[in-house]
Amino acid sequence: MKNLFDVSGKVAVVSGGSSGIGAMMARGLVENGAKVYITARKEDRLMAMADELSKLGECIAIPADLSNVEGIESFVAAISERESKVDILINNAGANWAAPIEDFPEKGWDKVMDINIKAIFFATQKFLPLLKASGNADDPARVINIASINGIRNSGMPTYAYSASKSGVIHLTEHLATDLASYHINVNAIAPGFFPSNMTKQIVENDGMTKMALSQIPRGRMGAPEDIAGTALYLCSRASSWLVGQTIALDGGMISRP
Repeated sequence: MKNLFDVSGKVAVVSGGSSGIGAMMARGLVENGAKVYITARKEDRLMAMADELSKLGECIAIPADLSNVEGIESFVAAISERESKVDILINNAGANWAAPIEDFPEKGWDKVMDINIKAIFFATQKFLPLLKASGNADDPARVINIASINGIRNSGMPTYAYSASKSGVIHLTEHLATDLASYHINVNAIAPGFFPSNMTKQIVENDGMTKMALSQIPRGRMGAPEDIAGTALYLCSRASSWLVGQTIALDGGMISRP
């Protein structure tokens, strides 16, 4: 029982790991003894984060564009050159686009869908050989998809593609989970609420908007790195080996309030 949350020695891949909750989850894994590969499109920021996390453990940066299958295949090939198996895949890379419904552009819709939902499916598909090589009946490999509470309820903002894509992440998680369980691969999701990140930067940097956002959260604060890291560690460890196809709403109670 003392080792239920142990991830030491595991090989993990975190997309969108250069900032925000991706970096928070990567740090949690690194500090607990996992070997972590992080990827993102902006190389300078990615390398800087890898340097920072490498002071705490083993973190390797591989820049990649996961919005298209070619980029995903190149990334998986780079991992395959270094590893014979992957124990943990965290599909975290995401994008958002806001515009009134009358003006919402096709390019915004496609960008969000490509990164938020298409990338999850094809990354999972391309990583299957490495995930299968890891999983067994007692210790399955793990896929964690990052959804959003805005995929569960209407955010009230004109982020139509984001809401639709994150709702799709939740359903895709259920579908993949039932199909991959027989390969000893557990698939689950996290639906974060209000965390400090590039996507919430406008809210975090505006005292009035922050106060309004926090008033909607029963716990009265935004998410902290320990919150998302702890949930990821649970989903990556023996503690959750019988949890399949579930989405954990990590929001301080925001969507449960009346």
